[in-house]
Amino acid sequence: MAENNLNAYAVLLAGGSGTRLWPVSRELYPKQLVNFIGDDSLVQRTIKRLSPILDPDRIRVVCGKEHHHEIGRHMAEIGVPADGKIICEPSGRNTAPAILLALFDIMKSREDAVLCIFPADHVIRDIKMFHTKLTAALQLAAQGHIVTFGITPDYPETGYGYIEGDKKVAQGALSIKRFVEKPDLPTARQYLEAGNYFWNSGMFAFSASVMREEFARLQPGLLADMTQLIEAGEPLSAEAYQRLEDISIDYAIMEKTDKGVVLPSDFGWSDIGSWKSLYDFLPKDQAANVIDGDVIAEDTHHCFIMGRRLIATNHLRNLVIVETPDSVFVSDMDNSRDVKAIVRKLKEKGRLEYHEHKTVYHPWGSVTELEHKDGYRVDRLTVYPRAQFELPAKKTSLTQHLVLAGVATLLQGDEKRFLYKGDAFALKTEASATIANDGQNKIVLIRSQIDSNGHTE
Repeated sequence: MAENNLNAYAVLLAGGSGTRLWPVSRELYPKQLVNFIGDDSLVQRTIKRLSPILDPDRIRVVCGKEHHHEIGRHMAEIGVPADGKIICEPSGRNTAPAILLALFDIMKSREDAVLCIFPADHVIRDIKMFHTKLTAALQLAAQGHIVTFGITPDYPETGYGYIEGDKKVAQGALSIKRFVEKPDLPTARQYLEAGNYFWNSGMFAFSASVMREEFARLQPGLLADMTQLIEAGEPLSAEAYQRLEDISIDYAIMEKTDKGVVLPSDFGWSDIGSWKSLYDFLPKDQAANVIDGDVIAEDTHHCFIMGRRLIATNHLRNLVIVETPDSVFVSDMDNSRDVKAIVRKLKEKGRLEYHEHKTVYHPWGSVTELEHKDGYRVDRLTVYPRAQFELPAKKTSLTQHLVLAGVATLLQGDEKRFLYKGDAFALKTEASATIANDGQNKIVLIRSQIDSNGHTE
């Protein structure tokens, strides 16, 4: 079916600060990169469900530069080469600038393109119905409408914005009467009973030329600033991009345009905006628990439990328990959304746990901190095939590496050595070296660093 939509492009918005699903999601490793459900990360699931309606060669992912390489790796893992498909923002400036940036990129090669906008960290249960609605949205967009997917509510949710539908248009869509901010519970119940209010999903479809015209009419300043920024050439100026207005596509365009329509959709959508929403989405066991990991649950009901170490629970109700190598989060289910306040406090205190995991990913591989105390540090390093990284000189430390898997090539000055499983080498003080992986399999090493001054970086 993709050949019927050759002018259609998918734009995945993969920004985000990684606060709402802490401690699994972090600023440096936000939720779109996490495998919450099955073997695929959320960005991988988002890409896979577009087929066969949209061609994977016509995918663009807008993300921050700090996530560029890891998103590219996730794309490659599912057979979608990332070359030319990732658009890096120098900094996050909300959805309107992100969408406009993608609009410019796509219109360079296809001015008659239809763009479909999807957050990269949402989930959808009924893929067949999603394809049906996506096909309808493409037809509406080709007719000049700016389509937003409105999720048919099945309970009075207070954590979402709503869209009030008005008159029938085509393909089951309604004209948009108004956007409504997150309501209180009595108001959300009224919306549910009314039947013409829909959750604002943040998913859109529109003609590129139509959206550009609306930016020119409704946001001329932002359009002019973005035009000047892009015409200045690559790389985009971080300073100039930071000056762009921080505004959502809803405020910038959707609440002002007369071309907007809402397409009622019921395909099992969730934005996974909290641990409770992830619990609601996932299948439960006989005790209404969602369990992921090594868990022994005695007399435990209606709980979400996730971790890597053994977790034993007894006589618990309606709790969220999430364990990672450096943090444990425990909350009652209904208030688990308030984890953002904890992340804010961690940031204020300068704690690294808000920003990164024990494992940090790089273009060449990853580093996992195993132990770090005054005077020494021990890490596990993974080096991807056909990748290499430099070991910088350490004036006050002695660094030793032990190969656990793979074949490493050590380049030090004019010396070249091959290191096999069980081989070790020491990096002497004030000497630098490069480790290269010329093979097809990952290299795994243990690195121990001893600091003669009693401190390690």
